[in-house]
Amino acid sequence: MSTTRNAASRADPFESLGLSPDQAALYTAMLRLHRATLTELAEAVDRPAEDVLDALDGLVRLGAVNRRREEFLARHPAAAIGRLVAERLDRMARETRQIDEVLAAAGRLAHHYDAGRDWRSGRFSVEPVSGADELCESVIGLALQAPPAELVMAVPDRRTMARFADGYGGQWIQAAEDGILRPRMVVALDAVSEPALREVCARFSAAGAGLRALDTVPSWFFALGDGTAGLPAEWGVPLPEHSYNCYLVHAPVAVGALRALFEELWARAAPISPHTNALQVLRLAAHGLSDDAIARHLGVSVRTVRARFAEAMSELGAQSRFHAGVEAARRGWL
Repeated sequence: MSTTRNAASRADPFESLGLSPDQAALYTAMLRLHRATLTELAEAVDRPAEDVLDALDGLVRLGAVNRRREEFLARHPAAAIGRLVAERLDRMARETRQIDEVLAAAGRLAHHYDAGRDWRSGRFSVEPVSGADELCESVIGLALQAPPAELVMAVPDRRTMARFADGYGGQWIQAAEDGILRPRMVVALDAVSEPALREVCARFSAAGAGLRALDTVPSWFFALGDGTAGLPAEWGVPLPEHSYNCYLVHAPVAVGALRALFEELWARAAPISPHTNALQVLRLAAHGLSDDAIARHLGVSVRTVRARFAEAMSELGAQSRFHAGVEAARRGWL
């Protein structure tokens, strides 16, 4: 029985790709004839011309047969099968995307479920954190409970970045190297304006962390795993102004919301590189600012602005500022 089934599969390979038995038989006859009229094909398969025409129309739509006036021409089997396989693969890809969308929707709905469960059970834990030492130690302590812990964090100002780099950068870099943390950070461009801060970013990148820069980051925050979020005492106000006092919120719905915000910022941000300052002037120029306005915005001289434009053009292999802007946009940096 197995031998018979295998022989049938080899005899009608097109059936597995969506052809009906009539279409498979007709295409086999077409291959032998190479070209034929409707009458000749009907005689070859001993079927009424009306039935043959329906099957032929299907083969033409599938790309297995070409029609030229009153004649039909068989396409080479490799071309016909290739097209059918490509269509099947496209259909499978669409179905896979649909499955991914359903799974993603399930994940989003799970946050609503968790939020309802937490509300019913009264579990919505908020812990005040006093100072930078307690904040950074809390993150490492929580990560140690379930390594590797995925951390996403936004840093909106240079003072916060500098304090973090000076006091805790080495500890977090070690945690990343040891597989305790898997960090990704979006930082404001002015937060990596100094060589020392960019050097810390380079060490983070070498440890496997992801870092990108954005013109403006709305506020400091972080999300650790699926269960903990860090929020400032006041949204949009730099942490140093509150003496690094903030809150740890243990609620999946809060974590999910901050992760969604982070992913939006991450998609708009550019990779941090030694040429971050050059990208900064391109971003400001893309918003319509002149050289003088960019210089005032950054607190540098017009000469420095023009030097950074030249640096950007060199980095991007561009012959003009316009070309540099187009190339930076193509790479998703603007």
